[in-house]
Formats: sequence, structure tokens, C-alpha cells
Amino acid sequence: MAHSREVARGEAGPGRLQRRGWRSGPRCLLVAAAVLTGMTMVMAAPAPATTAVQRQQQQQVTYVANSGSDNVSVIDNVTNTVINTITVGDNPAALAITPGGTRVYVANSDSDNVSVIDTSTNTVTATISVGDNPQGLVVTPGGTRVYVTNFNSNNVSVISTATNTVIDTITVGTNPQGLAVTPGGTRVYVGNFASNNVSVISTTSNAVIDTVTVGTNPVGVAVTPGGTRVYVTNTDSDNVSVISTASNTVIDTITGGDRPGGVAVTPGGTRVYVANHDSGNVSVISTASNTVIDTITVGINPRMLAITPGSTRVYVPNFGSDNVSVISTASNTVIGTVTVGTEPTAADSGLISE
Repeated sequence: MAHSREVARGEAGPGRLQRRGWRSGPRCLLVAAAVLTGMTMVMAAPAPATTAVQRQQQQQVTYVANSGSDNVSVIDNVTNTVINTITVGDNPAALAITPGGTRVYVANSDSDNVSVIDTSTNTVTATISVGDNPQGLVVTPGGTRVYVTNFNSNNVSVISTATNTVIDTITVGTNPQGLAVTPGGTRVYVGNFASNNVSVISTTSNAVIDTVTVGTNPVGVAVTPGGTRVYVTNTDSDNVSVISTASNTVIDTITGGDRPGGVAVTPGGTRVYVANHDSGNVSVISTASNTVIDTITVGINPRMLAITPGSTRVYVPNFGSDNVSVISTASNTVIGTVTVGTEPTAADSGLISE
């Protein structure tokens, strides 16, 4: 059942809602790599025990964008408790942890900017102006660039992480929203909500090199770890398009729940988790058969979910419940619920250095 604060399918709604994407609802609607440290040892010497300080250098966390309270909650994945709350811009819609785990980039849809969080202090250290109504962002595998979709500008801003400035702007389809980068960092796939297609950007030229027609109102985009497929959620056709990156054509379509949006692939590439906004559940897709193999009930209006680097848990922000459901991938059951800020809309999980 859709929460009372959510507009009906296909309706733009009044006032400020018209300038926002699917994620925004009434207040607005993906992966980190571990930083490994080591020591040069004398060959005959035994390996030292891991100290508490060394363990803290790689803390497992999930950052959650709360669109209604204009802040980001930091969840400790071990205890499933909120350990910090960071004020960002107006109506944060998406976020991503850098591969090194040192920063989090947050797209603020109503501020038209991106907040940069230093994970060692959990404070905002920079703010970057982008296009109109930024709705999604992704960090390249090398951590050198951030690609940001601007829903009302019909383009993508390219940010250099070295300078935290916009170095390029790429025109795409109408109302770009979700996006994902290939593991090799050579392409970015952008879902264009109102064009019903996906733009394929070459990161070498920062130009669109192909366009793929998908279902109605694509929202979420995720690339498999092998880089061979792209899964795109089509929120108003209630299905998921599967794109082959070799041919940039749709090779399969998977029927899912009601208004699918958030999508993420496990690091092993065997499963895809899809948040169904109006069904209040998550579909589990087998990538071997491209069929739904399980359905998990979560909170009200689940949004852009995240899978932990170890692939053991899925964190699902529930926009209408003001909480995050924690799913065990071993049992595909909810094992915890974490209260966060108001109208949580996106999450990213990773390892950060302390």
C-alpha cells in the first residue's frame, strides 16, 4: 500500500513536486572498496594479532540520505545503530561512497548542489554547484570523477574529485535520474525517466555514444561486477530491462513488483535486489535465469537500496516508514530495522578508514 505522502502513479503533483524525479515523492527520492593496509614482516616472525586500532581502520558503515530532514545518517553495520548524523543540502536524493572510503558525495536535489563529506570526521568539507535538481550520482572505480544526473537540466555534470569542481557537462535524454558506471570505468549508463531510454556515455570523451530504449520511466540502474549486463528498473511498466553491454540492446525483461525503483547487484554478481516502491517489498532476481526467486517484505515505500561489500546484507531505506530494513542475503529475511531521519531515500554501504 502506498504511503499517504506519496503521489499516485503517473501524477506530477502540485508545486515543488513537479521539478523532482521519481525518487523525490513529496520530498524527493551505487560501491565502496576496502582500503587495505599491511606491514612488511621479517620472514621468520609470526604475524601479529590484529589490534582494536587496526580493526577500526576499516569500519563497516552505511550512509543514508534523508530527504525530509536534509541530513545523512551513518549506520554502523556491525551494531545496526546510527552513530552520526550530518546536515547537508536541501532534499538530498542520492549519495555514493568513494572507492577509497574517504569521502561521500551527496546530491541535494533542491539546493542544486553536491555536498562532500569527509568520512574521517563526518563533516561537510565542500559544496559543488551542479545542474537543476540533481537526482543521482556515481563515483568512477578509480575515484577520480563523480557523474551527477540533473533531472530538470537534462544533463550530467562531471566532477573532478581532485578539485571538487565541475569539469564537463553532458547532454543526455529527458529527466535523467539513476546511473551506474562499468567496473572498468569506461562507460556510464544513465536512465532517462521521461525519454524511456538509457544514454551510454564514454568516460574517455564524456559524450553519449549510444541510446537504448527500455520500459516506461526508468529510475534505477545497476551494472554487474563482470560488466556484461545492466539492470534498469522501469517504474511505470513494473519491470526490469536487462541490457547487454556488448551490443547495448535489451536481451531480457523481468516482471517485478509495483513501481520498482532502487536496484543493486551483489558483488558476486549472482543476484539483483530491486526495491518495489508501492509494493513495500524487495524482489530478488537470479542473474543466471533472470527470474524473481524471492520477495521480501520491508517498510513503506522502499527506495534506493545498497548491498554491503561482503554481500551479506542489504540496506533498504523506507521513505514512508522513516527507517531502514536490514536484509540478510543468506536467508533473504529482514533481520533488523534502523530508525533514521525523515523520508530516507538512498543508501550506500562500504568500508571507511577511521
